Amino acid sequence: MKRLSTFPLVGGMIGTGLPIHSAISQPLEEAPKRDVMKELGIRTFVNAAGTYTAMTASLMPKEVMETIQISGTQFAMLDEVQDKVGEKIAKLCHAEAATVTAGCWSAMVLGLAGVLTGTDKKKVAQLPNLEGMKNEVIVQKSHNVGYVHALTNTGVTMIEVETAQDVERAVNDKTAMMWFLNYQAPEGKIAHEEWVSLGKKHNIPTMIDMAADVPPVENLWKYNDMGFDLVCVSGGKAMKGPQSAGILMGKKDLVEAARLSAPPRGGNIGRGMKVNKEEILGMYVALEMYINKDHEKEWKSWEDKVAQIENAVKDLQSVKTEVSVPPIANHTPYLNISWDLDVIKITRAELQDKLRSGEPSIEVIGSKDNAISLTVFMLRPKEEKIVAKRIREELKAALV
Repeated sequence: MKRLSTFPLVGGMIGTGLPIHSAISQPLEEAPKRDVMKELGIRTFVNAAGTYTAMTASLMPKEVMETIQISGTQFAMLDEVQDKVGEKIAKLCHAEAATVTAGCWSAMVLGLAGVLTGTDKKKVAQLPNLEGMKNEVIVQKSHNVGYVHALTNTGVTMIEVETAQDVERAVNDKTAMMWFLNYQAPEGKIAHEEWVSLGKKHNIPTMIDMAADVPPVENLWKYNDMGFDLVCVSGGKAMKGPQSAGILMGKKDLVEAARLSAPPRGGNIGRGMKVNKEEILGMYVALEMYINKDHEKEWKSWEDKVAQIENAVKDLQSVKTEVSVPPIANHTPYLNISWDLDVIKITRAELQDKLRSGEPSIEVIGSKDNAISLTVFMLRPKEEKIVAKRIREELKAALV
């Protein structure tokens, strides 16, 4: 400051020809933002496939990104963030308590850990060694798929059943929990309500995995109201929260016990399942926004986008279209486009490659050689026009 006082003032501003008020009022020119994905050559694409983990699920809204950015500039105690956010989420979802987890998988691991250990810190440190603890989880045979690995991480053994009578025979003093996989509900012989009733009859906690099962929005509180003791959901799918976030909600004592196996505590099974304050707060904002949006209006917009793509291709020779809605998981309008391979000489895999390598790159799904399937709920504004145009171009070009 001493040296600055010896510099001449030119036109009232140090070292410039501008008056002070003029220089202050001139906004500094912002440096162009760095696009690291472009810099690294990472392919980005139009997502007409859905909220697949491999495709980085969904894109967070501006409000969620702003929450993450602002909260990233200040320190806070992680437990306090979880406490305050958990209270809000629980109220929104009709639960006694809630906590943000590192995805739905983490919610299942931590939730079962809480069931197994309660608040006994010696047991918390002991997992996955279940000596002296209950060690069996009952599951319907049709629900016993790969996601049970989240549960077996705690050391438990899965006990398969098919009927309510099987449950009665399976229950014993080693039974810790009964687990229900929501998207497999139509394949099982025991429905949600009966599963909950059986758990209550034998005083065994019930957990439901509903990872990708919103919409409808009502599912966020439906299973809490139904009586499931723990509900696990992904945060980065239709709710558009951080991809690596999820929610565990349910009975207060079980959620509190689950948090003993979660960061910031160490020496437990869940230390590596860290979720930072930015993700916790971002998840809360995403959930709040999702619950409060106009879901009827959103559904109508999806139908309109599907119709636009359908109308762009259905007049092509041999092309057939069908719109369907999965009954549970990813419950949004899907468009299936099929064709006669003798008339349109392009396979599903070849069409996917052409869409993927085009500009812009587009991702769709499919399992048959002569059909693709797509959904529009991850498309950004006007991307449905791009998808419609590109699919029509490639199918038309392959016409014999």
